[in-house]
Amino acid sequence: MLKKSLLFVLSAVLGGAISLAAFSYFNQKSTAGAYSFSAPEFPAMTAGYAALPDGNLDFTTAAERTVNSVVHVKTQTKVQTVYNPWFDFFGYQLEPQVQMGSGSGVIISQDGYIITNNHVVEGAEKLIVTLNNNKNYEAVIVGRDPSSDIAVIKIEESNLPAIPWGNSEEVKIGQWVLAVGNPFELTSTVTAGIVSAKARNINLLSERRTNEEIFPVESFIQTDAAVNPGNSGGALVNVRGELVGINTAIASRTGAYSGYSFAVPTTIAKKVSEDLIKYGNVQRAFIGVRIQDVTEEQAKAAGLKEVAGIYVSALTEGGAAADGGIREGDIILKVGEMSVKNVPQLQEQVSKYRPGDKIGVTVWRDGKLQNVTVTLRNRDGKAELEDFTAKKEVSVSSLGAEFSLPTQSEKESLKINGGVKVESIVPGKLKSVGVQKGFIITKVDGTPVSGPDQLESLLQQKSGNVLLEGIYPNGTKAYYGFSVK
Repeated sequence: MLKKSLLFVLSAVLGGAISLAAFSYFNQKSTAGAYSFSAPEFPAMTAGYAALPDGNLDFTTAAERTVNSVVHVKTQTKVQTVYNPWFDFFGYQLEPQVQMGSGSGVIISQDGYIITNNHVVEGAEKLIVTLNNNKNYEAVIVGRDPSSDIAVIKIEESNLPAIPWGNSEEVKIGQWVLAVGNPFELTSTVTAGIVSAKARNINLLSERRTNEEIFPVESFIQTDAAVNPGNSGGALVNVRGELVGINTAIASRTGAYSGYSFAVPTTIAKKVSEDLIKYGNVQRAFIGVRIQDVTEEQAKAAGLKEVAGIYVSALTEGGAAADGGIREGDIILKVGEMSVKNVPQLQEQVSKYRPGDKIGVTVWRDGKLQNVTVTLRNRDGKAELEDFTAKKEVSVSSLGAEFSLPTQSEKESLKINGGVKVESIVPGKLKSVGVQKGFIITKVDGTPVSGPDQLESLLQQKSGNVLLEGIYPNGTKAYYGFSVK
């Protein structure tokens, strides 16, 4: 009998050890490199040149101008740890696992500002930037914008090789481009391709939308330059070595490049990065319309010769469009001097402006062109810049959850002394990082929590990333990190 019991215990120990080893291995794999999504029909997954005398292309000039401006961004993030009851039996103290990530970034100023993707740095507790000369720097996050998947980080250095900005609006389908980044930890990798489409909406950011504060803006440049995990945040450059996009996603069913890559155009990236540096957040402008691409039937009914433009199906009451003279049923054809044939193009054009800016809009109404002037508004409906300098207090309600105290029986069965239980949860900070109903928060950055008031007090004292530690009713311990900014 004793022999069988020992055999059972040894089997359990071995099984637990194998589970822990497997978990640690897979969670230390690089994951911050690139978005990917599964295309419904086609497998797809998140450059300078000169003509030689023989007519062939030479990309060396653009590559040389670009490669030193692209950096390797390595991240460290604490992640949820799977709990095994045998850990308690053998006295094993479970600690948060550190997940390593890898992506790219582009130097945009000589004094250390670097543009990258939001998904590369989101949730990271430590950022290490490696230049092309192999020098390492610890970086800080200046600001993030989930709506465009753009972020800005900074290192303390001077006289850095900043990349020159290009104009993505001048990019044409069929022209050559280079993608520069760090795929699969292969630093300073350059690939070439052509622009295969513009103003592409792949619903990538919409699928990750977790709350009403995120307004996805997608108008990607699509290329066939090879991009893989690790390229995210890297440069897409034109034939002169100028930055025209930030490589962001690949369409694939395998997780690796399958022929299609997507970059945030500099039309969006430049303005977002400037706002993050100057204001700490994005001064996003809204036109106040509900819109859709024009259908063939709508174009025919309106007397348009071409099926192009954006149909205004509704207006925000008191919004910029309504006050500027746009009407329901109008078809928007231009913003300023730029023609807009679909919703992504309109979003891209409006994203260049800030609240309070006046823009000319050309619409098709009653069989003829009409020009109106619209004063753009902020998210609160005001034609003025938002004040992001005042510290925004974090309250329990802002986390998107209702809380209660765990019962005495719950505390006894889970062997905890206190904590705050998540009674209900809606889209918000907690849900966005994976917290589920029933989770009992026991610590905030290592400080024990005894009730909702203390939880709120602890969070109000924070200004950056925090780590919640807790346990689920089934005994599963978990850790969640998020930013309270």
